[in-house]
Amino acid sequence: MAATSFLETQEGRRLAYHRTEGRGPCVVFLGGLKSDMEGTKAIFLEDWARKEGRAFLRFDYSGHGESSGSFTQGCIGDWAQDTRSVVEALTDGPIVPVGSSMGGWQALLLASSLPGRIAGLVTIAAAPDFTEDGYWATFTDTQKQQLADIGQVELPSDYMEPYVVTTRMIEDGRQQLVLRAPLDLPFPVRFLQGTADTAVSVATAVRLLEHATGPDMQLKLVKDADHRFSDGPCLDLILQAIGDVMGATE
Repeated sequence: MAATSFLETQEGRRLAYHRTEGRGPCVVFLGGLKSDMEGTKAIFLEDWARKEGRAFLRFDYSGHGESSGSFTQGCIGDWAQDTRSVVEALTDGPIVPVGSSMGGWQALLLASSLPGRIAGLVTIAAAPDFTEDGYWATFTDTQKQQLADIGQVELPSDYMEPYVVTTRMIEDGRQQLVLRAPLDLPFPVRFLQGTADTAVSVATAVRLLEHATGPDMQLKLVKDADHRFSDGPCLDLILQAIGDVMGATE
């Protein structure tokens, strides 16, 4: 395995990444909340890219994995800055973002900020606006008061230690919402969603499909697939989705 490289951003963050050289468009994997670039999907796609001679980039947001910073100090806007920084510094020409969970939200934010760079887009259990619709909307009065009093609240996770949700994450998230304003995706888009996902609902996937506009947009529901979406058949579906959006531009 190649050594990890690092990018120093204008914001003073040190972002860890692995880049695979090859022909474009470059596939950029955007991981989920508190996940890192060593996850099953990221490594699987890197292996595929090497075998196919494709350009590929995986990285850790600040406060994640090998990158600098603390998770509890971060927010959606910081990670959007990180995403744009690595894309602008480490890729040239068209890209295909592949965003998983929170990374799906990041992919949509990237598409809004750099529309001319996007050749196609794939999301896996995309979680747009989850700080507002998944966190704030379900907080009890006690949790909301805790946020006001101490600036954070802990939420249980099915996959790891509890999530720490901060006041900054909630307030910044409101500045990054993508389902409250027009969301034009003028390139091939494939949304993937498991029906057994307990973190992101099918209703969220349908809402995203219905809200966004674009000429070539599909949602694929996979019966009994969970939020990880990382068994063999699901990984094959991710490759199929990437092939679909690339095929429309090549």
